[in-house]
Amino acid sequence: MMRALYTAASGMMAEQLNIDNISHNLANLNSTSYKKSRVDFEDLLYANMQGPGTEATAGTQIGLGVRAASTQKIFTTGSIQQTGNNFDVAISGDGMFEVNLPGGKKAYTRDGAFKLDGQGNLCVSGGYSLGVKIPNNVTDVRIGPDGKVMGTPINGTKPVELGQIKLTRFLNPAGLKSIGGNLYEWTPVAGDKTTDKAGANGLGVLAAGFLEKSNVNVVEEMIAIIQAQRSYEINSKSVQAADEMMRQANQIQKA
Repeated sequence: MMRALYTAASGMMAEQLNIDNISHNLANLNSTSYKKSRVDFEDLLYANMQGPGTEATAGTQIGLGVRAASTQKIFTTGSIQQTGNNFDVAISGDGMFEVNLPGGKKAYTRDGAFKLDGQGNLCVSGGYSLGVKIPNNVTDVRIGPDGKVMGTPINGTKPVELGQIKLTRFLNPAGLKSIGGNLYEWTPVAGDKTTDKAGANGLGVLAAGFLEKSNVNVVEEMIAIIQAQRSYEINSKSVQAADEMMRQANQIQKA
């Protein structure tokens, strides 16, 4: 009887985590380039009441519940929205922007809502630099499909190159570590990386004046949260059923 209680409780805890994850996806519906997460589940150990093959039977194995094995980022491309801002850049295809974190670390993002800091550095929303600096005597700054940053000097007529934005592609982007702020850090699970200018070595091209929206589908997430809630309710009824059976067994003993 106690086995049923703990098994159902494991199901309730797993679905609670699932609902937490779905809620996080829905909360980031409007986060630029956000990639939704999925919870993967696996069954727990089995109690072998009778091993398979014993007396020519399939055996008797009773499962002990479920647990969340991992959460996985789904790196499908979100919809592209036009903004008209030259510093908004979307990636059409594979690849991520590399930014410089404090202490010399690197982070990666598909959030192309670039801004300038007080020194003219081209940065992501968190203030982390892409390694390109815009001089204060340059106007009409443009970012090309290959990531080349061009600008026209105030006293000039011809555009000059100001820097190069490169993209990085990972063998397994799902292995990247989310650190918040639409940023990811490399882990060994992410595998080898390829860094080059946009459009080379299988990397995507850049589209200035556009932003990639999140890949969260509201309808899919709402269906998923309803399913998770129903599963939670069913597991709670299993707890109630086991408790009722134990109560009746206790009454038999008293009688």
